[in-house]
Amino acid sequence: MNNEKDEVTLNRSLGLWSALALVIGTIIGSGVFVRQAAVLDDAGSTTNAMLAWLAGGIITLTAGLTIAEIASQMPKTGGLYYYMEKIYGKVWGFLSGWMQIIIYGPAMIASLAAYLGILLVDFFDMPQKWTVPIALIAVVLVAGLNLLSNRYGATFAIVTTICKLVPVIALIWFGLFYGKEDAFAQTFSSVHQSAGNFGVAILATLFAFDGWILVANLGDEIKNPEKRLPQAITLGIVLVLGIYMLVSFGVFRSMPATQIHKLGIGAIPYMAEKDFGAIGGKILSIGIIISIVGCMNGKIMTFPRIMYAMARDHELPFAKQLSYLNRNTQTPIISVLTTVSISAIMILFFNADRLSELCIFTVYCFYVMTFVGAFLLRKRNPDLKRPFSTPLFPFTPIVAILGSLFVIVSEIQSDIVGVLFSFVFVLVGFPVYYYCKHHYRNQV
Repeated sequence: MNNEKDEVTLNRSLGLWSALALVIGTIIGSGVFVRQAAVLDDAGSTTNAMLAWLAGGIITLTAGLTIAEIASQMPKTGGLYYYMEKIYGKVWGFLSGWMQIIIYGPAMIASLAAYLGILLVDFFDMPQKWTVPIALIAVVLVAGLNLLSNRYGATFAIVTTICKLVPVIALIWFGLFYGKEDAFAQTFSSVHQSAGNFGVAILATLFAFDGWILVANLGDEIKNPEKRLPQAITLGIVLVLGIYMLVSFGVFRSMPATQIHKLGIGAIPYMAEKDFGAIGGKILSIGIIISIVGCMNGKIMTFPRIMYAMARDHELPFAKQLSYLNRNTQTPIISVLTTVSISAIMILFFNADRLSELCIFTVYCFYVMTFVGAFLLRKRNPDLKRPFSTPLFPFTPIVAILGSLFVIVSEIQSDIVGVLFSFVFVLVGFPVYYYCKHHYRNQV
């Protein structure tokens, strides 16, 4: 069975700027705008909150640098799924991909769409009943863009990434030059029973950094991927870390910590209208809306590539259909449609945020295994010339491993029922894998 050749191949047309825009675009969605209060609540002070964002960024950066070394050796479509398969075998590769395409990816898309629907309803002062229809329309429109050649989705990623810098720059600018609060000395531990839990604060920031690995799903569509993938991943994470730190500083300079706590996810919209007036607040809200649309575009562009790669390797039912590439656009259109269909079902019938939270645990389990894989690859191929080597090895991957273990342990302690539930999703993949193995074993 030859899995490496298709009658139609993916179009290798994405350069560094496209890949970098996808990294930034898939990380910066709603997290930096809606998690400021949550991080502050858990940290107990603005100083600790800033340190939590820094710690989360450093953990993410070490993870990105570790994956960059692996990606430079395996620049293939599928990302984490492909790495797990090559390091640990087909079963582990399948399970990591299965979890991403059935639950995690669609749930992330659905949760972004749902939040987008809430923002648009509030922005246009529409009845709440329009929230779900607007979320569905948004998914359909962004999916339609990704049925075209990948250069359109990549161009959209660049445009939305530039646009999302508007609210980012505005928040930073106002905080730096007009803010009157002390960004490093506000405490309010008396108003929140869990304040001072620095570890939980770091966990909240890690969720806001999630998505950095998704560009690796486009390995076969990036020019010179051995070089460009590591560059895009590392530079993208560094830029996002700087942005997150500056945005947090701007917010803490502009509003008292007690008020941020009181307003919760509404803190930044309130700040925008207070600082920039009704019109300025609307413009800032548009920037945040565009930021979420851009993040959703990055996820709709990348997650179906995992499904395509698994179908190409005959590891999914309906493999012929799911691995179909349009001759004109070289786009896996059936995989795109399947992914967004699952997302639409989640929007209609489930709490997508809850589903994505459940899958965070299993995602980080596979992250840990992949980071350990960096050591295994070096041991197996000691003389191999790597296109990219992780700086400060082995310290860097060790930090990445410890950071991921921290997430795993935190999830077990805080939501053991959810952890067990997420295991069920993974276990369901076993019969699917062995069915496909038996079904396709005699096919070429």
